[in-house]
Amino acid sequence: MQSRDPKRKIFLIATEESGDRLGSSLMKVLRQRLGDGVQFVGVGGRTMAREGLATLFPIEELSIVGFAAVVQQLPKILRLIRKTADAVTDAAPDALVIIDSPDFTHRVARRVRSRSPEIPIVDYVSPQLWAWRPGRARTMLSYVDHVLGLLPFEPEEYRKLGGPPCSYVGHPLIEQLASLRPTAEEQTRRDGEPPVLLVLPGSRRSEIRHHLDVFGAALGRLQAEGRAFELMLPTMPHLEPTIREGIANWPVKPQLVIGENEKRAAFRIARAALAKSGTVTLELALSGIPMVTAYRVGAIEAFILRRAIRVSSVILANLVIGKDVIPEFLQEDCTPDKLAPALAELLMDSPLRRRQVEAFAQLDQIMSTGNTSPSVLAADIVLAAMRKGVRTGSGVSS
Repeated sequence: MQSRDPKRKIFLIATEESGDRLGSSLMKVLRQRLGDGVQFVGVGGRTMAREGLATLFPIEELSIVGFAAVVQQLPKILRLIRKTADAVTDAAPDALVIIDSPDFTHRVARRVRSRSPEIPIVDYVSPQLWAWRPGRARTMLSYVDHVLGLLPFEPEEYRKLGGPPCSYVGHPLIEQLASLRPTAEEQTRRDGEPPVLLVLPGSRRSEIRHHLDVFGAALGRLQAEGRAFELMLPTMPHLEPTIREGIANWPVKPQLVIGENEKRAAFRIARAALAKSGTVTLELALSGIPMVTAYRVGAIEAFILRRAIRVSSVILANLVIGKDVIPEFLQEDCTPDKLAPALAELLMDSPLRRRQVEAFAQLDQIMSTGNTSPSVLAADIVLAAMRKGVRTGSGVSS
């Protein structure tokens, strides 16, 4: 049943900081469209709280990384899934928007669909079914009415895989280009000597643990070969103690850059980067920074992923560009012996560097959403789902 409250009620679920930021931007536009006639309920973090969301539980309760940790915390996760699904059906919202975190949000969505099939469900941020477990697309047909994709190739993937309607609404990074691109003065520093080299070991403690030692050894080798560079390591305040402990024995000491604004300032003057695989590769590419990428996980996780991955590259920027221009050193290839020479190439005017710079210049066109921002496009589709009701399968698509 639809709520009798005269306000339009929208239930949002975001359990990670990146999803919290997306949810906040979406809420802002929905409030602009609906004014005081909208009420937000659900699960979110600090930025969604500033837009008026009272969260069911702190999203930190789901900060669980790694297969072993998930198994240990499974009873708690299942309890929170049940609690969230119950809250959705009790609220009887005009729409449910699930944001990223598919292992949690999709389980909630399936429960809601089985109990209250009249509630439209919009999925903001596609699961990476184009990379692994493609069968999820057809499964999603039964409980998702529209997918909001951040990557331009995703609508076609959903069409090929027989999934629900998917629209490319744009990646939030394309709204942030001014903070990623250098001014004339910063470009002078980017081109100056010694070159600024960024090192980005990850944003989760497990990733940091897997990457710090090998990254430090590779950078030490680069320095020992006589390469001059100014090393910067961007991180967030809550990770600073972990990082400081991890770099204590590095042969070359980086300057720690703490916080998002400071990170962007470092991006604007950097010549090259050593980064772990993930969204940061797209951030670097949009900044015009050539990079070497690497990724290590535990042995069990590596065994599973090797058998599941169905793409030629795990580097997001490569997938968006459509060519493997960024070298990736995964698992047993993630060694100082392999990382150091590749980094050395990027610090000079090499074919590897030129190839990346030329490819990155195409990203603005590839990722363009015209003159409409991602959050506005996303809000339009949510509002269309609310107007048309459940499972029309006829929303905006691209």
